Amino acid sequence: MSFDSIPQTEGGFAPFGLQPSLQRAIADVGFTEPRPIQTEAIPAVLAGRDVLGLAQTGTGKTAAFVLPILERMLARPAPGPRALILAPTRELASQIHAEILALARHTRIKAVTVFGGVSQVPQVRGLRGRPDIVVACPGRLLDLMQQRLVDLRGIEVLVLDEADHMFDLGFLPNIRKIIAALPAKRQNLMFSATMPSEIRKLADTVLHKPHVVELSHSMPAETIDHAIFGVEQDKKIELLKHLLKNEATSTIVFSRTKQRAKRLADHLQRDGHSAVALQGNMSQGQRDRAMQGFRAGHFDVLVATDIAARGIDVEKVSHVINFDVPNTPDAYTHRIGRTGRAERHGKAYTFASREDHDAVRAIERRLGQPIARRPVPSGLVGAKLAPPHAMVSTRPSDGPRAHHRAGPPSGRPRRFRSRSARR
Repeated sequence: MSFDSIPQTEGGFAPFGLQPSLQRAIADVGFTEPRPIQTEAIPAVLAGRDVLGLAQTGTGKTAAFVLPILERMLARPAPGPRALILAPTRELASQIHAEILALARHTRIKAVTVFGGVSQVPQVRGLRGRPDIVVACPGRLLDLMQQRLVDLRGIEVLVLDEADHMFDLGFLPNIRKIIAALPAKRQNLMFSATMPSEIRKLADTVLHKPHVVELSHSMPAETIDHAIFGVEQDKKIELLKHLLKNEATSTIVFSRTKQRAKRLADHLQRDGHSAVALQGNMSQGQRDRAMQGFRAGHFDVLVATDIAARGIDVEKVSHVINFDVPNTPDAYTHRIGRTGRAERHGKAYTFASREDHDAVRAIERRLGQPIARRPVPSGLVGAKLAPPHAMVSTRPSDGPRAHHRAGPPSGRPRRFRSRSARR
């Protein structure tokens, strides 16, 4: 796995007062200074507050909740499981588990992952060992709960990571059932890159007087240079090959369907590229091998569907290419957030044809600003798109400065306060 290098600010991690074993692990993995979401969230979590974290992907959210959870367990040992972390995809659950193991390497804290697509036998065996932390996907966890194979009566901390994506995947009913089975007295932490209305309702229900951390969550990171190429459907493959040959190094290509992802990866392999697909029809072992191979540099191109947009944490992705325009504006933000991570610069290109006009307009409205248009390289055939200014709403709420600064806008946190806090 890869860990983010961290931009320099004053003070380091020492002011958090973490246990020496955690300070050693922080140094081992190369963390030097906390990132903004860590600076804002860790003290609140250590103080026992509920937290709502709104931030782009790749901003260091995992360590923002893992470190204070580990500190809590070291300071007050008790039988497990004590913390439950819910994640939308197997890839993300595995990455969270890997980061827990790295940060807990000098402790005796144990964690297990629970997700579908593989045998439940080793997962049940791990749960019987009374781990301190359970990292789970909602579907498999609920299945084990119904079989009475997991005991959640001692949970002290609940984390909902990538809450908006869990809603997108239809997990909200399962999440409500899981929450209903947990102790009423617990700490709740929710992290999300976007805040659709259903997730806002869930936050109101779950969180009690939360500390809100909001870091320009609707905007792509400033380290990402993103643009649109106007190109007809039957010319996209030519443009992709041109970019892979002349510009890109480590690239994630997003397609809309599983079938196209597989066909595109096969086509690129025949053309001499070291490409691999990552899509929902693959077994967990195949998905793990694809991710491990891409992370290790054995593959230069990963062709993925949106199932991977929230779960890929690879340190040096140079380019993201949207072979197909994302279905939603939120998906656009999450896809291109796979590059430009950890203060590195990256490029994200979207291939759009004339029939993508409405989708592009919706993305620009959400961003509150136009996306740059890039001319198709000489010798390739492009498609004429409406200019950027014609695709941006003129409503004040969509102004170019919306959500663009770190920290909550004036009065914004009130929207996320729990019902009890509003009485």
